[in-house]
Amino acid sequence: MTAQPQVNRALFDEVMVPNYAPAGIIPVQGKGSRVWDQQGREYVDFAGGIAVSSLGHCHPALVNAVKTQAEKIWHLSNVMTNEPALRLAKKLVDATFADKVYFANSGAEANEAAFKLARRWALDKFGAQKDQIISFGKSFHGRTFFTVTVGGQAAYSDGFGPKPGAVLHAEFNNLDSVKALISDNTCAVVLEPIQGEGGIIPASAEFLQGVRDLCNKHNALLIMDEVQTGVGRTGKLYAYMHSGVTPDILTTAKSLGGGFPIGAMLTTADIAAHLKVGTHGSTYGGNPLACAVAEAVLDTVNQPQVMQQVLSNEQLFRRELAAINEQYHVFSEVRGQGMLLGAVLSEQYKGRSRDFFLAAAEHGVMALVAGPDVVRFAPSLVITPEDIVEGMQRFALAVKQVVNS
Repeated sequence: MTAQPQVNRALFDEVMVPNYAPAGIIPVQGKGSRVWDQQGREYVDFAGGIAVSSLGHCHPALVNAVKTQAEKIWHLSNVMTNEPALRLAKKLVDATFADKVYFANSGAEANEAAFKLARRWALDKFGAQKDQIISFGKSFHGRTFFTVTVGGQAAYSDGFGPKPGAVLHAEFNNLDSVKALISDNTCAVVLEPIQGEGGIIPASAEFLQGVRDLCNKHNALLIMDEVQTGVGRTGKLYAYMHSGVTPDILTTAKSLGGGFPIGAMLTTADIAAHLKVGTHGSTYGGNPLACAVAEAVLDTVNQPQVMQQVLSNEQLFRRELAAINEQYHVFSEVRGQGMLLGAVLSEQYKGRSRDFFLAAAEHGVMALVAGPDVVRFAPSLVITPEDIVEGMQRFALAVKQVVNS
């Protein structure tokens, strides 16, 4: 019998492709917004698996959903449909602008479907010349070659050969830059209501409305990538609901599964009709296990008291960060909304977000970065005030360490 390998950080370097550089700790248990590593050390989780763990760790509703469905049926593929997928799709349609839903495994796959649908819609209605997609600098839409090309960060798309064509990049929150690029050959404009990886940068209401108007003028679709902002993270079920600007296509993932891999593309019936049978698909899309968990997430999150908790938690986070900043003067501003916040480093500390991230882990806090100049927080939507205060006390010690280093 083969001996079990010793599972530690060194094993990662031995057996895993080196495209990641994970921290030295290996978490093994989580409950709510607390996590414990192999040595039993406790952390307050302000990272949420990068805005994924919307209900924290091992939430009873999600544990029950996966256990119940695991004893029924796991997988069918899309030669048949299944009950959890249909229930979840109906609830998403009822809660949003959309008429139709397409399920995938991730945000990247949801965006891939959205971009392909936009191109096919434009081809069918207007002809092959209407193929341009406009995105924005610093945007992020996934890691497939199409989505990473549409994303506005060349560092992620360079070095893999010729890129998909007819993709243009404007400047976020600069409507004139969109006007300079958009034309009747534009099939879609894609944007994040709050740029996540780009630094937690919210789109202004005027910018969103201006882009919507330009799309209407040029018969282009407005795609909102709500992979990071969706499912309650901003205090509304989807961030577009704050603005009064409705997209034609919306993508969602991350918080939708609460940690179980799932993504979805939402759109209208007229647009959805252009993905005819055989034009697109996913073996695991609409998987019964994933949809059962996501249904439990949606049922739990889409409640007025949870949305209110997200907004009250935001205010507590902002107060705690302001108190830290009053003492150490490390942040120039705090951007974002709900439980997606970015503390922007002041001039003296620019380029050092990873230092704060690493120091936070040393002091028992799991945080994130959003580029070199922003410390990002994307915790559970239902994190308790007690956990926020405790985590911020630990984060203050991390800030002190960086300042004194």
